[in-house]
Amino acid sequence: MKNGFAVFFAVCVALGGSWTGFVLAPALQLGTAKQTTILNSSDNWPLQRTGEATLGLQVYRANGCAACHTEQVRQDGVAFEVVLTGAGKINPVAVSNLVSTLKLSGLTKDEADAATVKITAIGGKVETHLAATGADIARGWGVRRSVAADFLYDVPVQLGGVRVGPDLSNIGVRAPDANWQLVHLYAPRAIAKNSAMPPFKFLFQVRKIGASPSPDALNLPQEFAPADGYEVVPKPAAKELAAYLLSLRADAPLYEAPFTPITAKP
Repeated sequence: MKNGFAVFFAVCVALGGSWTGFVLAPALQLGTAKQTTILNSSDNWPLQRTGEATLGLQVYRANGCAACHTEQVRQDGVAFEVVLTGAGKINPVAVSNLVSTLKLSGLTKDEADAATVKITAIGGKVETHLAATGADIARGWGVRRSVAADFLYDVPVQLGGVRVGPDLSNIGVRAPDANWQLVHLYAPRAIAKNSAMPPFKFLFQVRKIGASPSPDALNLPQEFAPADGYEVVPKPAAKELAAYLLSLRADAPLYEAPFTPITAKP
């Protein structure tokens, strides 16, 4: 009993420290976050979601989507890429032949500089780009790591912790078609044959076609389509969820997560 107070105090310190580090500190950090500017631009990041997308976040939350998906792209580091923008007029064949023998991606700064010197010495024109690296980047789930600013207008933030399905931080870029999103919600296996995602058919209405088909009716593959004379129409919650998914576009270079956007191919 003489050590009871010491044990109680140690437990309080441990729990208090954990709560401060894992709950209070992140809440304070995000709570004081402000809009930032996109790197090399005057545009703000992020922008407030539309009303429909904001409602869609609540649909996403209510249906437990964060139990199977994350919204946090991880990054291991950065690498340089040398991009040929022109073969020049002096000896374009020699430039093309040289480029075919060089490693132009996944470079250090010194390697990128060396490749640039070799190419420009014979008349070629190049640009040096900065690219994020890591398994999530390689999977195509994003172009950079997720940072606090990305979640400024999300209440609550749906980071997730398990990846039964892919990360969704950039799904609005990867799948920007609203019909694709709605079909995927109604019948996931119509999009991915072996999908483990459950169908969210309760967000849709199957009804008889009236005088003319609804402009909102889903364009479904035959095996997932309703009986002849019927159509599948999304309810408001389905449209809101699709709008939220389309708003997930973490594709802006920021000071704390830089990369060089690829705007056009050479």
